[in-house]
Amino acid sequence: MMTELPAQTQRQWRTQWRLPASVQRVEWVSDVHLCADMPHTAAAFTRYLAHTRADVVCLLGDLFEAWVGDDALEQRPFERDIVHALARLAQRAQLGVMCGNRDFLLGDGFLTACGAVGLADPCCIEAFGDRVLATHGDALCLADHAYQQVRKVVRSPAWQAAFLARPLPERLALAQQLRAQSQAEQAKLTPQDYADVDPTEAAVWLRQAGCVRLIHGHTHRPASSDWREVLSDWDLEPPGPARASVLRWTAQGFSRHTLDEFSPV
Repeated sequence: MMTELPAQTQRQWRTQWRLPASVQRVEWVSDVHLCADMPHTAAAFTRYLAHTRADVVCLLGDLFEAWVGDDALEQRPFERDIVHALARLAQRAQLGVMCGNRDFLLGDGFLTACGAVGLADPCCIEAFGDRVLATHGDALCLADHAYQQVRKVVRSPAWQAAFLARPLPERLALAQQLRAQSQAEQAKLTPQDYADVDPTEAAVWLRQAGCVRLIHGHTHRPASSDWREVLSDWDLEPPGPARASVLRWTAQGFSRHTLDEFSPV
């Protein structure tokens, strides 16, 4: 069965997006993990937004390292600056945003502020006479049993309502605590140790959606195969090595591009 979003979100975020025939270039990004203490990554991302010539940009989750509620925009300059950069992009291109496992509390206030279309997870996207299935990817990592149990809890409307009812400073402190725990656990692993998408379940999703190709992030292991495109995570903080790339979709197919292409001339 396909993963379902909470009913409140399901009414507001698209499960299908048919792009107009005028679209010539779609670009995909995920797992940027923006936060104030990763300034080089944030600068590279805002530079990409300013210089991409895509007609459509799809952000497939974990744009932010953590998102504790749309009211953070009222008091958090870093998040507000990112939203302003997204809004400038949305003035000349269509912008689609999907939630990830770090920023699943992105809401309608965020979408309105940056002029984005909310993409449900999963979402069918049609262009160039083709149809692909986009997802963040975490719901398909079935071997990560501990995470799937946590996901079931935090994606429930009751948990989200209770969390959002807490004062903003309390939510921020909790997010920082959880981030520290996650970083400690992640430091014990190499990317090859991360749970991957379950291919059998992915095949079920694709069959149900009438698609032959899946596009996802989350695993931090960029790759291409005959049935999926896995997006890169972003980390440009010294000492490196730097990681970041953009997946482009045109009538000719898929290609990957480094950030050098999006630097000012």
